[in-house]
Amino acid sequence: MEHLTEENPTRGEDEGTDVGTPDGVPRRRRRALLVGAGVLAVAVVVAVGALGLGGDGGAQGTAAPGRSSQVVSVTRATLTERTEIDGRLGHGPQVPFPVRAEGTVTWLPATGATVRRGQQVLRVDDRPVVLLYGSLPMYRELGVRRPTARAPEGGEGDSAASGGGTSTASAGEAGGAGAGAKASSGGTPGTTTPDAASTTRVTPPRPLHGMDVKQFEANLSALGYSGFTVDESYTELTAAAVKRWQADLGLPRTGRVGLGDVVYASGPVRIAGTSARVGEAASGDPVSYTSTSRMVTVGVPAGDTDWARRGSEVSVELPDGHTVTGTVASLGSAASAPSGGEDGGGGGSGGGAGDGTDGGADGGSDGGGRSATVSVVITFEDQGALGRLQSGPVTVRHTEKQRKNVLTVPVAALTALAEGGYGLELADDGDDGGEEKSGRAGDGSGRFVAVKTGLFAGGRVEVSGPAVHEGMKVRIPE
Repeated sequence: MEHLTEENPTRGEDEGTDVGTPDGVPRRRRRALLVGAGVLAVAVVVAVGALGLGGDGGAQGTAAPGRSSQVVSVTRATLTERTEIDGRLGHGPQVPFPVRAEGTVTWLPATGATVRRGQQVLRVDDRPVVLLYGSLPMYRELGVRRPTARAPEGGEGDSAASGGGTSTASAGEAGGAGAGAKASSGGTPGTTTPDAASTTRVTPPRPLHGMDVKQFEANLSALGYSGFTVDESYTELTAAAVKRWQADLGLPRTGRVGLGDVVYASGPVRIAGTSARVGEAASGDPVSYTSTSRMVTVGVPAGDTDWARRGSEVSVELPDGHTVTGTVASLGSAASAPSGGEDGGGGGSGGGAGDGTDGGADGGSDGGGRSATVSVVITFEDQGALGRLQSGPVTVRHTEKQRKNVLTVPVAALTALAEGGYGLELADDGDDGGEEKSGRAGDGSGRFVAVKTGLFAGGRVEVSGPAVHEGMKVRIPE
């Protein structure tokens, strides 16, 4: 017989008797409470699902971030990564004129003036110093060599007896000119040759030769003077043309070109400044010049000059915001010291050298870690594109990397995936080709496709992957 005990109260339940539970709540009432709680839980789950707060059921199990209404397309484009460097617009470095004229400065050009071939750079003792084009400096006077008197060869005047017993005067007694007295074969003593002066030979003028002559003659011809051949010989014909040129300049017609009469430059120049005043001696470098063309000069870190190849194109943003294309014309061969190190020699706790070369490293005044720089000059084929600005700060951009014809999206469209890497959320109305890719439904609703990223540039990023194609609609998460 089964006995009803506290440990086994089932009998009362089988007989329909309300048997209390240990917490004092009748068993049937407790069952009703549990059923009601279950219904409430199901309702909460349904409500949560309706609000879109549930987990993503797609592959990779990544929970969807906040949805955005902004939808973009995957497009093909060329991405270019550029580096910016500060530069300066101007006319290039200043070069002093090698003025060789001696005297007092009587006229100077205005700063900014343009001087061309045949025009005067300055006046010294009221004589013009004329600009000509060329690469050779004026290192000697140009002119026809003057004729010189020359005595006949000494052997012709040596005494020689044509017969026995003939006496002659020695060459030394005749002054060493070879005009010694000699007796006739007939034997008349004391008979001598004519005086030495009557036998002196006169040599004709000799042309001056050299590449500097050809350079000067090319300029003289370009100025409109003719009657001579442009070659390496300075002849009487050249001298005649020079006399006409000197007459037009108001100079004495000597036919010779002195050291201080001309200076050479590669072409037209722009006067950059003067270091002398009218009335002072024309010593040192009284006038300096620059190119007439505008150009940009930048200081590039010595270890980052690979891009600065001659002929490479760069983008230059002008002070007015306008952007033009320039070309690298030259790369300096010497590196300059960091700007911070030059004036930080005495400030460092390490006691840098007096010239400031070591103070930056120990004293922390190296200009924020600046390295030595090399000067790069950028020129512009279209000077009109620069507008009216003659100088000012500019920004130079050069290409570091470039990827052509690649799939791109805005960087903001990338979503970090829980399992690592990045993905793109397909838009609700997106179309990924009508197929399920990477376990995701074709309608793209709340689904992600993993992508491999490439170059980042200009706010966009290169993306690739088997599930990515051009025209795909993706959503930018909030």
